[in-house]
Amino acid sequence: MGNHLTEMAPNASVFLPHFQALHVVVIGLDSAGKTSLLYRLKFKEFVQSVPTKGFNTEKIRMPVGGSRAITFQVWDVGGQEKLRPLWRSYTRRTDGMVFVVDATEAERLEEAKIELHRISRASDNQGVPVLVLANKQDQPGALSAAEVEKRLALKELATATLTYVQGCSAVDGLGLQPGLERLYEMILKRKKISWAGTGRKRW
Repeated sequence: MGNHLTEMAPNASVFLPHFQALHVVVIGLDSAGKTSLLYRLKFKEFVQSVPTKGFNTEKIRMPVGGSRAITFQVWDVGGQEKLRPLWRSYTRRTDGMVFVVDATEAERLEEAKIELHRISRASDNQGVPVLVLANKQDQPGALSAAEVEKRLALKELATATLTYVQGCSAVDGLGLQPGLERLYEMILKRKKISWAGTGRKRW
């Protein structure tokens, strides 16, 4: 499912005009809960979904830090193994990536690690901020955000790649707001660095 999440922080308008939406791609292994998380954001309720065969897309408006809402154009892409080669078609030129893992399936985190590192290191995705959502925190036995971060070896990614792990639940919405706020902060930081590096004028 695709949603574009936009959030406003102090001075954000310097880098993001009011009409611009942020392009965000949601990926992860099959059955991690990607589509349910996006529907929770869109409709403010839990929606039991079926496996995504291709992609879904939604626009999401969300307030950030008490400021006016920002729009995210979010793309939710299927996680079945046969669909993963298509991820790069959606992540190309994206503002940020959301990688969802099922925190109750410790045995699949090595597979998730391989896929996350592969997509993050693709030439088109160098430096793209990554928010990892450790989903299903409402269930017993779910690994903590710190443990998920360790097992995914996020520190092995390029130093230019900003990352953050947030525990969450599609059932009750736990952790989604702070997670997206952190993603927005990382996107904004990257844009500031990019504009400073090019010497171009800001909006």
